[in-house]
Amino acid sequence: MRTLKILPYFASNLNLKALEKTPLNKSKYLILRISESQKERWKRLSAERKTTLTDLIISAVEGNMNAQERRAVLKFIEKQDNIFAKIENNINQFAYVANAKKEVHSAELIAFTQRLDEIVRLKAEQNQIFRQIYKLIANDSKNS
Repeated sequence: MRTLKILPYFASNLNLKALEKTPLNKSKYLILRISESQKERWKRLSAERKTTLTDLIISAVEGNMNAQERRAVLKFIEKQDNIFAKIENNINQFAYVANAKKEVHSAELIAFTQRLDEIVRLKAEQNQIFRQIYKLIANDSKNS
């Protein structure tokens, strides 16, 4: 019963104009009754994940990726791209040395070709994984 007494006070002091239009067109609000310790844990968790408490709750309820998880995935993809850029640079250096020397030992060439084939396979596998990740992110944002 105590909650019912607080609600009119809460509603009368709420700035409804400010809530009408938010960036994501979220104009509804939900009042949850939780303990103070739960609220503090959730606030700490949302701070750790660099997201809002609202987004933390929505992503947990709907099973979506939160903004922090999306950023982590995109950071991982960028890191992978940088790794392959370094590999491509090493390939170019090998080609430059081979062209300058005009001669490469057959054992070196065989080893290089084997590694190059492995890189091509890994790059194709990475691209397939990235396509799946992009689909998950796209589906996730549609459901938000």
